[in-house]
Amino acid sequence: MASLNVGNLGEYLREQRRAAQLSLRQLADATGVSNPYLSQIERGLRKPSADVLQQVAKALRISAETLYVRAGILDEREREELETRAVILADPSINERQKNVLLQIYDSFRRENGFAPGPDTDAGSADGVKADTDTGADGDAGTRNGDDAGTGTTKDQDPHS
Repeated sequence: MASLNVGNLGEYLREQRRAAQLSLRQLADATGVSNPYLSQIERGLRKPSADVLQQVAKALRISAETLYVRAGILDEREREELETRAVILADPSINERQKNVLLQIYDSFRRENGFAPGPDTDAGSADGVKADTDTGADGDAGTRNGDDAGTGTTKDQDPHS
């Protein structure tokens, strides 16, 4: 886990609050966290909990994961992995099955490179859902065409056809 640098976190929060054009009192009202406690965090005197950081991030409209990294709660690599997963899951241009397949591929590359699979995976699949594969007449596994093609047909992976 990254080492804690509370002063750095406080400076960053102050910069973000000022960029959002919020006073300390306005931020306190928006988060439900007391004004004196937020002031102590900004001055580097207190280490906030993950819950407080999440409330502050929401009020400032910034990534909670970024605050977790700055507070030493989350490792930088973990944050990047979570953000990668979040982007894939939030993409409206691909369907759920395609998202699951992408996350499976992502996990397999991470395992190949010596990293553990991400959170919420079951036997290397995202959300515990296996990718759709069909078996062709010759027994070779074929992959389904993307649902954007709308056919749901399979392609055999026989190099002789």
